[in-house]
Amino acid sequence: MDIGFIGLGEMGGAIVANLLKAGHRVRVWNRTAERARPLADAGAEVVATPADAFAGDAVFSMLADDAALREVVDASLLEHVPRGIVHVNMATISVALAEQLAREHAERGLHYVAAPVLGRPDVAKAAKLTIVAGGPAEALDRVQPLFDAIGQKTWRIGSLPQQANVMKLAANFMLASAVETLGEAAALLSGHGVAMRDFLDVVTGGPFPGPVYQGYGTMIAEQRYEPAMFKARLGLKDVRLALAAADAVSTPLPVASAVRDSLLEAVAHGDGELDFAVLGKVALRRAGR
Repeated sequence: MDIGFIGLGEMGGAIVANLLKAGHRVRVWNRTAERARPLADAGAEVVATPADAFAGDAVFSMLADDAALREVVDASLLEHVPRGIVHVNMATISVALAEQLAREHAERGLHYVAAPVLGRPDVAKAAKLTIVAGGPAEALDRVQPLFDAIGQKTWRIGSLPQQANVMKLAANFMLASAVETLGEAAALLSGHGVAMRDFLDVVTGGPFPGPVYQGYGTMIAEQRYEPAMFKARLGLKDVRLALAAADAVSTPLPVASAVRDSLLEAVAHGDGELDFAVLGKVALRRAGR
């Protein structure tokens, strides 16, 4: 297929590499042009503007937040996009913006699909992402071969794109909560001279198996916060979006509020570029260690 791709961060770059491996033609654009060079060497076509990416069968976007997406994909760009193209937005954005984008695309005869993913850059490189997709069934059918090239499973949520974004926000809220509790547990253990590594061997071998507790728990035990697979400032952004989505439907999320404050504390201490696991450092600091 002929695909455009906008946004070549660690996740976007890994996804493009897998699309190229699967034999698709991919045109790429990124604000920082040097990020495109390795992909150009792998066969991608680097284009000069986002509008150049909006051609062919489909275009993917994976930008950091609402502001970055809105800056690139605005109404003036959409006015000149060929009718019938499928825009697949993989970014974790607000529910309100997802609803707005779906309306703007429909008004112009464009198909809009929300397809946020679960998985860190290492998972993206291995083409093992979990894809949560929402949008018109016809549009989803057209891009399913592309999803198959980058993920291990696609979960179709329904025809409303914003519902896929709600699901991603709920998942990231749960992730943030798990990392927060791991950090607090590590602080408790250290106060009594118990090694976090020994604790992890017990709990991940029993009631808490899986990559979240094992992976983030190990990083917290080792106080290893770099390289950042998921930066704390982006985690803060996602928890704030979850709280905004909850506020829109009068749903209290008291745990999310506490986790937001912990992430905000990390950012305030200059740790926003470190991995999410830095919540362990926040918990130790609060305990005076």
